[in-house]
Amino acid sequence: MVLDPACGSGNFLYVAYRELRRLERRLAERESELRRQAGMKEQGSLSVHFPLGNIRGIEIDGFAVSLARVTLWMGHKLAVDELDLSEVTLPLADLSGIQVADALRIEWPRPDAIIGNPPFHGDRHLRRILGDDYVEWLKREFGVGVKDYCVYWFRRANDRLADGARAGLVGTNSISQNRARSASLDYIVESGGVITNAVSKQPWPGEAVVNVSIVNWVRRPDVPPEIVRLDGIDVSAITSSLREQNEDDRTPEQLVRNRGHAFQGPIPRSAGFIIGVDEAADLLERPDADYSSVVRPYLTSQDIAHRPDQTPSRWVIDFGEMSLERADQFPAAMEIVRERVRPGRMHDAAQMRRWWLFWNPRPAMRAALAPLPRYIAGTRHGVRLHYVWVRPHVMSSDATIAFAFADTAAVGVLSSAAHLAWAWRQSSTIRTDIRYTPTSAFGTFPWPLGPLNAVGEVAERLYARRSEICLDRDIGLTKLYNQLDEGAWTDLRDLHRGLDEAVAAAYGWPSKVAHDADETNRRLLELNRAIAAGEIAYRPFG
Repeated sequence: MVLDPACGSGNFLYVAYRELRRLERRLAERESELRRQAGMKEQGSLSVHFPLGNIRGIEIDGFAVSLARVTLWMGHKLAVDELDLSEVTLPLADLSGIQVADALRIEWPRPDAIIGNPPFHGDRHLRRILGDDYVEWLKREFGVGVKDYCVYWFRRANDRLADGARAGLVGTNSISQNRARSASLDYIVESGGVITNAVSKQPWPGEAVVNVSIVNWVRRPDVPPEIVRLDGIDVSAITSSLREQNEDDRTPEQLVRNRGHAFQGPIPRSAGFIIGVDEAADLLERPDADYSSVVRPYLTSQDIAHRPDQTPSRWVIDFGEMSLERADQFPAAMEIVRERVRPGRMHDAAQMRRWWLFWNPRPAMRAALAPLPRYIAGTRHGVRLHYVWVRPHVMSSDATIAFAFADTAAVGVLSSAAHLAWAWRQSSTIRTDIRYTPTSAFGTFPWPLGPLNAVGEVAERLYARRSEICLDRDIGLTKLYNQLDEGAWTDLRDLHRGLDEAVAAAYGWPSKVAHDADETNRRLLELNRAIAAGEIAYRPFG
């Protein structure tokens, strides 16, 4: 309740409060005198060591700010009572430093320590949640493009710390992975920060279904920390990948010649483009246009993992990069898109400019796949990565990765233990699943430079046997490889072992290296460094 000092009751209460404060001070002075006479030590005071007003906070929710202030006032009172301190708690400490504001849009005070729990918004949801104007402001303000929302808090916190000051933030586990890491934890470490304690990954106990990382660091400490702890275990040092420091944690370089061969599938960002088998058949039978140009089978990660023949179960209306005038030449398809897609984009000016097209149609991917008689599609996330051959007319969904290769040796290399171990190290994760990232996983992967004939031969046999089992038993790849893990299909296991050793031989490694993921990654990292430095002539892919 806020009292108006102009009203009578307000003046009366103010006078009563002033007298109460005077009495409280006299009692405290008398208690102190009695303690001295009894030979007892003076009581301490919380405010001598850390005044409550020294706590600052920024929160966009006004109710949360009010709750934080009340909690601190109550905590102060409880501490004074429980510790039997002579410290007064009235008048209430000034907590105006805990304020309602957007923490990224105002200047922070220069603190001794920062703790926080930024919002958990992934980079792909920012425009929908925050709006185009806000996202464009983030890009201008921080200069790192569009990242997971918590990334900007890590940067702002690090920038406000003085040398020797500390911070501890909770973020999505993306901060230690790929693009988000480069803008957050890499930024901290490169500016002299030392991570002193971290939890690499744990499920968030709240409503958000997400894994989080907890990171504590000191900015440019005078001396190295005596204790460094990762996931509750003492370690020598912690890297920006939230791993124990060792020589294999260096960040690999992007390899120029790997560009243009791996792509996440086009992103529709509207379910209105996706149609069923019967609706696709009706469109393809229409006489007014050749709808096969814009109505295509649509391959998802679920199709690859669970259908026995790994073929698409749905279809999609895909106008590629057609102009509206060109797309209107397929009136029945346009009618569906106009009815099911356009209404959902009317709130977004950028999407309305091209409302009949996928949000990201991946023109570079289309150009790379166009001349090929077939290409490779792989699952983008899951406990395992699976790879299948795809006909050119099939459109891979955004839950898949499309690889612009038509030779059997290529699918063998991608399916090998060497590539999979590298992918797990360089990709991000969702819970316990890998989320394959073309730029970091394939863009840095040194392709074997030795002959690949043996790789192609083993891969041919492996894929034929795999297909035979799936079709004969009417099971998908997930179920097949679950059975393989339980000891079934030893002949298929032997083929995988042979494939791994053939790929190792193409690198010039002993066969035993094929079965040691740590050694494989170490050698691949050294090869990546040598290629990037120009020490090895790198002309992969024929």
